[in-house]
Amino acid sequence: MPIARLAFAGPANVIEDLTASVEAEDLRVVSHINGQANAARLGIDAALDQIIEVFHPRYAVQVWQACKPAGLDIPLRIHIYDDGAGLMLAYRKPSDVFAPYQNPQLDDIGRQLDQIFARIMARVSKD
Repeated sequence: MPIARLAFAGPANVIEDLTASVEAEDLRVVSHINGQANAARLGIDAALDQIIEVFHPRYAVQVWQACKPAGLDIPLRIHIYDDGAGLMLAYRKPSDVFAPYQNPQLDDIGRQLDQIFARIMARVSKD
């Protein structure tokens, strides 16, 4: 699983920069799961732990047309967390997500999305 170490001033900057990078690549943030806020509701103080789900309807339609069961694996996810040494960003390459389906059309979609995700990560990575 590709992992990029990020150097940011704080969690808000990470989420803002990641969201802006996703949108700059013409994808959409479908969902933002704020794990630390959810833990706080339980009275638990947790370090940064959030998930951004990312996709776009045009890719969803392509995935469905290629292999309806692959719809289970969209949207794609980016995990932002504090590992104690710094802020981390982790994601599975889209081509790896779609590989188990052994479908040439999904392989093509995965490779296209790999390039987009690489540009998103390059934009937010400070290393």
